[in-house]
Amino acid sequence: MSTMRCARKATLAVLAMTAATTSCATAPIARADAAGGAQAPSHTLTGGSEYGVTVAIAARTRPRITRFSVPATSVAGAPPRVTLRIDEPHVGTVNAQVVVISIALHKRALTANLGWVHTGRTVVVRWPRRAKLTAGAYQVSLRAHDHHHATLARRAHTSGTANLTVTPRPAPAPAQPAPAPLTPLPVGAPTPAQTAGATFPVVGAHSFGNADNRFGAGRAGHTHQGQDILAAQGLPVVAPLAGTITTTGYQASGAGYYAVEHASNGFDFFFAHCTAGSLAVSPNQPVTAAQPVCAVGQTGDATAPHLHFEIWVGGWHAAGGQPIDPLPYLQAWDTSR
Repeated sequence: MSTMRCARKATLAVLAMTAATTSCATAPIARADAAGGAQAPSHTLTGGSEYGVTVAIAARTRPRITRFSVPATSVAGAPPRVTLRIDEPHVGTVNAQVVVISIALHKRALTANLGWVHTGRTVVVRWPRRAKLTAGAYQVSLRAHDHHHATLARRAHTSGTANLTVTPRPAPAPAQPAPAPLTPLPVGAPTPAQTAGATFPVVGAHSFGNADNRFGAGRAGHTHQGQDILAAQGLPVVAPLAGTITTTGYQASGAGYYAVEHASNGFDFFFAHCTAGSLAVSPNQPVTAAQPVCAVGQTGDATAPHLHFEIWVGGWHAAGGQPIDPLPYLQAWDTSR
């Protein structure tokens, strides 16, 4: 009995070992290099970028020139006025510079650093203080970049370059010839003070002009023998002193309509460029001080309304006669009115 019990136990033990061996053979063996998890598949709709996949970067915009105004020519000296405008979508400012290059010397003649300028606005170039350009041929060039260092997009019609020709500055006009030396007042002739109280020959607003209107000023082939009194067309011209009208006449290329008075103090007065039809006197007619003679005009060789007034000593264009400067007399009569 005990022998059979022992045999059964041995048989059970053999069966248990066989089952254990079978179980170990069928179970999966863990690999040392296994990650321990399953790989997740990549999905095209996850909204992100798969690692290692290159994404194309959208091309950035570039500044473009919409205005670059440079004159074709200028005069030597200060640089000419240059205006420009740069545009770039969604960009507020760009850094701009204008360079002037001498074509003959192949080098920069002038640079204007404008700094950060607003896009979409016309900008006037501010040149460096006291900048000057000499006569010659130049190329004016615009350069610019934005905050991403994108440079100007240049096109054929808006390249940002222009040619400039600087011409020499014209020579100053020659100075007016100096008036001829004044003729000394003849002995015995009345002085301006001695004629104080005489009537000024133009009734109304007037002036004495400039050096070209003076006695002795240069003229073609002669000198100016009187003083011009600039005044409005049609103002009355009157006799300064009592006297007698000796001559009236007309000179198409000279005095126009004119009159001559021999005054009571020995002077001869010459009134020229009177308005046509305004002569109110005739030869041998006596006149009183302030009596109308004619009206201010611009007949004959005159470019503006005025009275050409002369004073002669010894007779108007007579042998031994000579003109004297009327201005001191006119000034004395002007202040005594």
